Amino acid sequence: QVQLVESGGGLVQAGGSLRLSCAASGSILSPNAMGWYRQAPGKQRELVATFTSGGSTNHADSVKGRFTIAGDNAKNTVYLQMNSLKPEDTAVYYCNFKKTGWLKYDLWGQGTQVTVSS
Repeated sequence: QVQLVESGGGLVQAGGSLRLSCAASGSILSPNAMGWYRQAPGKQRELVATFTSGGSTNHADSVKGRFTIAGDNAKNTVYLQMNSLKPEDTAVYYCNFKKTGWLKYDLWGQGTQVTVSS
């Protein structure tokens, strides 16, 4: 079964940067959208950013100007460049691939911890 494999999380000081990556472990039909979500302790999972197969991006207001999502449709890989990190960005970050229509799917990664110290 195909899985999404994330990497790049870790511990960083406030103001620092991290880059998350997510790729499918096997061959899949290209997703219509790839995205990043996060869940902080005691809070609901929230959308961080999305990248569509057409190249459109969307970022949550809380990360605009600091985070940038990028996707590689040929490699079915999505990245999240996180700059100017704040303690409130601390969360488990999950990647998500969605395909609609024929042979649709909704895949989630296992999550990678990002901790920002003040």
